[in-house]
Amino acid sequence: MPLSDAYVDFIAGWASGAASVIALQPVDTVLTRWQAGLIDVGRVNWTVSARSLAQNFGVRALWRGASPMVSAVPIQNAVLMGGYGIGQKYAEESAAQAKLMAIFIGGCTGGVLQSFLMSPVELIKVSQQCDLQADAISKGKTVARSMFSSSSWRGLSATLLRDGIPHGVWFASYEACKDILTPLMGKDNVAVPLSSGAVAATVAWAVGYPFDLIKTRQQAGNNLSVTETASRLIAEADGRVVQGLYSGFRLKLLRAVPASMIGFSVYEWVKLQLV
Repeated sequence: MPLSDAYVDFIAGWASGAASVIALQPVDTVLTRWQAGLIDVGRVNWTVSARSLAQNFGVRALWRGASPMVSAVPIQNAVLMGGYGIGQKYAEESAAQAKLMAIFIGGCTGGVLQSFLMSPVELIKVSQQCDLQADAISKGKTVARSMFSSSSWRGLSATLLRDGIPHGVWFASYEACKDILTPLMGKDNVAVPLSSGAVAATVAWAVGYPFDLIKTRQQAGNNLSVTETASRLIAEADGRVVQGLYSGFRLKLLRAVPASMIGFSVYEWVKLQLV
C-alpha cells in the first residue's frame, strides 16, 4: 500500500533533520559557545576549541544539545512543511503568482510557524551547550514548568526574525538552483540537490544570521531586547556593524552548508525510496 504524501514527507523530513544534527552537532556546539561569548574563535581555531572540549569534558560533550533537536525534528518538519504547503497554496490561489514567489511565501509561513516550536527547544539546546554539566531532561522540565512565563520563550522574537523571511529565501533559492542545474546535470544527478542545498544555505543565512546570533545571546542569559542586543554586539566590535552582527558567520556556514546539503539530499533520497 503506498504511503500518503504527508506521511512520506514526515519520514523523509525526520531522517534529513536527524542526519544533519548528528553529523554536524560538534560544529554547532563550538559555534553556540562562541556566539554566547564563552570562547573566542577569532583567536583560537574552532578545531582546537572542539578538541579542548573533548579532552576536558569527553567526546560526548561535542554532541551536547543534540537529543532535544533530534527529538523535535519530526514535529519541526511537520510544522515547517505543513505551513509551507498552506502558504504555497494560498499564494498560488490568490493570484497568478510566479512559482518562486509561491515557494517563498510558503517558506516564510512555515518558518514562522516552526519558530514557536523551536524557540523553547533551542533554549534547552543552548543551555546544555553553554553549561556542559546540564542535563537535557532537567532543563526540559524547567522549560516545561515555566511554559506560560516569558523565561521559556527567551529569544522568540529573534527566532521569528531568523526563521521567517530566511526560510522563504532558503526554499526559493533551493528551487531556483535546481531549475538551473537539472537541465545541465540531469534529474537524477546527486550533485543537483547537493549544490542547490549549499547555495540555498549560504543565501538564507546571509539574510538571517544576525538574528541567530542575537537569539543565542538572549538564550544564553542575556535579558536585553533584540535591538539592545544588536547594539551591544556592534559595540563589542568597536562600532563596526557588519563585524558585530556577523561574528561567527563563517563558522555558521561551515555547519549550515553541509547541513543543507545533507538535509536536502537525505530528504529526497528517503522520499524516493518510499514512493
